[in-house]
This record gives sequence, structure tokens and C-alpha cells, in this order.
Amino acid sequence: MAKPGNLGSCVRVTGLMMEPVVFLYPRGFALLSPPAAGCLNPGRRFCIQTMSAIHAPARIGALWQQRMETMREYEVVRDGNVFGSSFSNSVVFSSDYEQAHYRLDVLVEKYRNVPFDNVFSGTEIFNECGVCFSLKSRQSLKIPSLDLDRFRSEIMEDLTLVHGIGPRTQTRLRLKGFRTLPDLMQHPKFRSNTHMVLKYLSGGNSAEIMDLIGCRHAKTHPCVLGTAGLHEPEDYVFLDIETLGLFSRPVILFGVGTIENGNLTVYQYLLRDIDEEQAALMATLGHVSGDRPALVTFNGKSFDVPYLSDRLAYYGMGSLAKIPHFDVLHFSRRRWKDHLPSLRLTALEKEILGISRDDDIPGQMVPEFYETYLRTGNCGPLVPIIEHNRQDVVSLALLFFYLLGESYGCR
Repeated sequence: MAKPGNLGSCVRVTGLMMEPVVFLYPRGFALLSPPAAGCLNPGRRFCIQTMSAIHAPARIGALWQQRMETMREYEVVRDGNVFGSSFSNSVVFSSDYEQAHYRLDVLVEKYRNVPFDNVFSGTEIFNECGVCFSLKSRQSLKIPSLDLDRFRSEIMEDLTLVHGIGPRTQTRLRLKGFRTLPDLMQHPKFRSNTHMVLKYLSGGNSAEIMDLIGCRHAKTHPCVLGTAGLHEPEDYVFLDIETLGLFSRPVILFGVGTIENGNLTVYQYLLRDIDEEQAALMATLGHVSGDRPALVTFNGKSFDVPYLSDRLAYYGMGSLAKIPHFDVLHFSRRRWKDHLPSLRLTALEKEILGISRDDDIPGQMVPEFYETYLRTGNCGPLVPIIEHNRQDVVSLALLFFYLLGESYGCR
């Protein structure tokens, strides 16, 4: 019997076919087919051959169902009774919970015996880590024209970007004629530190400029958001993921939005089975490996990016490259924390963008819908998961451009 944290089992050969493998780790377990396992770090000790595998969704679904039944990561509470729940779990109101389960039953019945390919029009993506399923859609949106001259003027007139200069010192320096950073190059005391600041600014590296402004001001300062204007719209990568839980469980759907020909193109990499996660990870990473990518998320600094880093480490795939990252939740808090009761993406899209979702499911219940698909083979439960993720990506992009245009749009 394998101990937790060690290799649980190797491939079992039955006739000429090979069954999926179960690996046990301190954070849980993973079920991988031999092709997926063959992409793991070769330095690790795995007794695996790269061969075709039998898909076993019912078996995998049963194992995940057992795990989720004992580790549900949300509480169902009476409508409006937020304080009736513990602070450690997220909350699903009873009406939303009942409505979601009713919809789940309807979907299972509606799509009974309907083939996967008859429901989803997509393509298979092949890479060195295996195969996953890709969906592609387009959304029109308005990209604001930005006044970069105003942004640059604000930066050049901000003397507090120089170490040793605070608001009071800035006021005194301005009275003496030092109104811009280039003016400070003539100041005997601040000349050296000003040179370093101007070097960062002239370099045009948005990540370095974000760090510079964030260190001297708040990381949600409007000028931090303004650095997004140093990128072309095609550089933005809008990311949202759907997972089987909050910690160390597979990502089942990767949503990626990019700007193409002035429109938002949404790529979704769906796991038809758990063993397709690594291939979907690699497909997603391809979007952030361009010349000047800029990542845009909603709470991604706390959730999406750490979660992806954990999954990459799990498969021995290295780590995410350090690129500019604009977390729209942080900028939204600064802008609307005193005006709106909720800063959830669904609340912001309704209040700010005028978008209302029909038949949406709570994000906390995505694992239950996906588990039903794995267990039954019925693809109906995937329909609201895919639409939920797609709308998250679309609303993320719209909210990002709204905030950017409000701060530095041409007037």
C-alpha cells in the first residue's frame, strides 16, 4: 500500500491496453493517462510508457465525487443571511442553490444520449503534452482611445517617484522651479535618484514602471493602470479559469481572451477528461509567450495565477513568466468600494456595464456540474460552465477597458 506523498501505483496492462494511472500526493491525487504522465518531468521516478490509454470518465468521476462530497468548499445559507455562515467558506444562497440543482436536472434530461460533438462545435488541440478540446468565439467591444500624452505628463510631473521626495518636499521643490523630473536632474541632492527613475521610464518596460509607481504610491494608483496604455490592444491576455475546488485540484476550463482585428476573441480549453489538463495548460501558456504580453485578470493575483503556478509545478512544467499583470478587482475596489455594496464581477457587470446573466450558475457549484458530466458522460452540465466562463472573460475585458478609458481616455 502506497503512503500519502509517494507514488501510488504504476500503469496496469490489461491485454494490449493500458489503464489510467493514480498518483498520490500530499495535496491529493491525480489521475493521468500514460500520454499525460509521459509529459511529466523526466527526472522524477515514474514507471510509465507513452502509449494510448482507455478513457474512464465514470471511474474518474466517481473518485472525484467521493472527494467533493467530503470537501465541499461552500455553505448553503438562507437568502441574505451572510453572517449565518462561517468565515472560512464561500456562500451560496439557498435560492441560487436550489435553482442550480433544478437546472442541472433539466440539463441532464435535455442532453441525455446527445453526443458531445452535437453540442459543442470546437476543435482538438494537440501538443507535446497531449490533447484537449478548444472552443472559439468572438465578441464585439469598444476599445477606448487613450490620451498617452496626459499619462506621460502626469508621470513626468510626479516628483514623488524619486526616493526621498514626499508630498511636502515636492511642494517646496516646485516653488523653487523644479516642476518635472527632468528639472530635478539639475538638483544636487536628487540628481542621482532622478536619473534612475528616468532610466526606468525611458526604457518603456511596463512591468518595471508599474513596480516603480506601485512602490511610491498604492499599487491601485491610476497611473499603475495607465501603464496599460504602453501596450497595444493585441498584447492584452484576459484570463479566467474554472477549477474543481479552491486548492490543488485540476483546472477543468481555461478561458483566454485576446484582441484580434478590434474584437475580443475568446479561446476556451476544456477538459473532456481529467487527463487533458496538462495539454490545456500548455495551450493556455502559449497566449502569454508573445513579445509583450500583458495579463488581465479579476482577482488573478490572489487566485488564478497562484493556482496556475501550483498546477505547473505539479506537472514539472516550470513557472509563469513575469509579465505585467493588471488585476481589475484591485482597481475596481479603489474606484467603487464606497459606492457599491458588492465588488463581485457579476455585481460590477450589472451595475457598471448593464449586463445581466440568465440561468448562470454559482461559480462555487461548477465542480458539482462537472462531476455530473464525468460520472454520467452527459455533456449537458458542461453547457452552463462554458457559458459562465465565457461571460467572465467578456465582462473582464469590458470592465478593464471601462476603467482604462475613464482614467486616460481621450476627452
